[in-house]
Amino acid sequence: MSRPCHDISSRRPLRRGAALTCVFAGVLITGAATGSWPEYAGGHESGGDAGQLVSRSGDRWATAYSPEEYAAVARSLEGEYVGTGIAVVRTADGRIEVSEVHEDSPAEHAGILPGDEIRTIDGAGLDGQPVTDAVGRLRGSDREEHAGPGSTVLLGVVRDGGSWEVEVERARLSVEPVTVAREEPGVTRIHVGAFTRGSAERVRAAVDAVEPGDVILLDLRGNAGGLLTEAADAASAFLDGGLVATYEVRGTEHALHADPGGDTRTPLVVLVDGGTMSSAEMLTGALQDRNRAVIVGSRTFGKGSVQMPSEQPDGSVAELTVGRYVTPSGRTVDDDGIVPDLVVEPGGDAEAEARTVLAGLDTVP
Repeated sequence: MSRPCHDISSRRPLRRGAALTCVFAGVLITGAATGSWPEYAGGHESGGDAGQLVSRSGDRWATAYSPEEYAAVARSLEGEYVGTGIAVVRTADGRIEVSEVHEDSPAEHAGILPGDEIRTIDGAGLDGQPVTDAVGRLRGSDREEHAGPGSTVLLGVVRDGGSWEVEVERARLSVEPVTVAREEPGVTRIHVGAFTRGSAERVRAAVDAVEPGDVILLDLRGNAGGLLTEAADAASAFLDGGLVATYEVRGTEHALHADPGGDTRTPLVVLVDGGTMSSAEMLTGALQDRNRAVIVGSRTFGKGSVQMPSEQPDGSVAELTVGRYVTPSGRTVDDDGIVPDLVVEPGGDAEAEARTVLAGLDTVP
């Protein structure tokens, strides 16, 4: 017989530091059915007191975790996860395709390449399943006996008309949330995959190192969010103070401001898509509202809700919606997302459009 659900008033909040830093943490685990998602984005509802609370809450973004699963959330916010090193995307026709293979990962060693289709996982087909189902199976559950580092997963792969099965080991991996490249003269690309701890400092360092006369391409495609404070701090790299967003926590309004002294002169284009969500949308909305950047790509996901975790009597953790954030102009992004300044339909060459925009922007010496 299931235990009765505890009333919300009996929930025990996590210590203050965890509650403040884990706003938006769950989105890194829950993921969504659109966009490009790394394996650490694939969680699921757990049992225990938190599971019962979540099931009765009616909260579409609520997630329940066992103590072990929530420990994995904490690791993911430090840029660590257990998986094979594959990021996947659901294509327009419903296939699960490899969008990225992390360097020196088990998947790379097994010969998996970007563009490969994953047809089956451990013999089970993926037709009609959301991308988060594939992500969860790739990562494995922390509660499964045969999951975790050292376990293996059998993938049915299709490439260029040929198909085969390959066994790939899971390992504890680290992901660099911010990568910087100068792929062509005059353009510095800063890709932010997630707002994990320390990502804002990396963004600021990347902006400080931009060569004179360069323009910046900030790539937030597939960024499922992360820590709210990191996204706000990342805005400080591009703004000279001022409002980034306001958000509510159980009816009490809070404001996030950029630090003064950011680079407001270097031309900036931001790339987004349907996998850009949560705190990544907050940053996008702030840069758009403050007329700091030209936004290029497809409409973002549309998640403007704020979650905070609370520990339950049995040690499980429920992450429930406590409020919503709005952009500096007062916009909410729930459901509708952010419409780019230059809309590129899914499947179009957003990067080429972004480079055209960048070429037309004046640099400031």
